[in-house]
Amino acid sequence: MSEAYFPVGPGLGMEENFLSLDDILMSQEKVPGRAESALPRLAVMLGQGAGSAESVPEGSKLEMPLWLAKGLHDSKRRIISVELPKIYREAWRTVFSADANVVDLHKMGPYYYGFGSQLLNFENPENPEIAQTILQATGGGSVLPVSDSVCVPQTFTARFRRIMDSSQNAYNEDTSALVARLDELERALFQVGQKGLNDFQCWEKGQASQITASSLVQNYGKRKLAEVDG
Repeated sequence: MSEAYFPVGPGLGMEENFLSLDDILMSQEKVPGRAESALPRLAVMLGQGAGSAESVPEGSKLEMPLWLAKGLHDSKRRIISVELPKIYREAWRTVFSADANVVDLHKMGPYYYGFGSQLLNFENPENPEIAQTILQATGGGSVLPVSDSVCVPQTFTARFRRIMDSSQNAYNEDTSALVARLDELERALFQVGQKGLNDFQCWEKGQASQITASSLVQNYGKRKLAEVDG
């Protein structure tokens, strides 16, 4: 007898959850970079050769999946260097600071928050600014050592209210246009908001016996209890 599949949530910050389908897909996103030394037998994988024995010459420009970049990256040996995708560079950070709601995050990168956090694994001088834009800071037990403030995603905060307002004001409507510009994390939150609205409507009409806590709230409570026990 087969068991029901329960989706596994993505990891937090710079850590990936390898049981999460979202994190597996996110790890396939490409990052630009440069080969700081010759890379034996990787030419085919990186689309720069036809034979499995061919090497990538030193100095070659690269477009590699995140999982491979993390595997090759070594600050001591300088095997590769990783550059910032354009959406995380200064020009786009300025756009987010001005009005984060105007950006089509799904078009620019469907895993904007998770992928941006993963970029902090690489030694880039702009890492503090990237973290400031995505995750403003962390306190005890959080994920990004930028300052001692509370963890507040600036871009996320700017977009959150509109996302939740939209999810709470679209009952029995086509929501495809509302979620088209959202990244995958935002889409998941929109769905949580929609489920809460639908559950409330069912309860109000007498079609449900009780209102139950969101799975996100339940999981948060379990994590807090685990921290206290630890």
